[in-house]
Amino acid sequence: MSMNKNTVLGWATLLMIGMAVILILMGAYRYNDVAGWGFATVGIGFLCIAWVFNALKGRV
Repeated sequence: MSMNKNTVLGWATLLMIGMAVILILMGAYRYNDVAGWGFATVGIGFLCIAWVFNALKGRV
């Protein structure tokens, strides 16, 4: 399997979306204090970076 730049960005986007969902769910259901807000905020940051990776596909 040949991994060019677009394939790598696609896999990175999928992995980051998966981690973002896990972090947001951990913040929502696992922690009921301030740590939950931190986990959810980091998850939202992961979604933003995944969005940038997806926008870079085809341009790099």
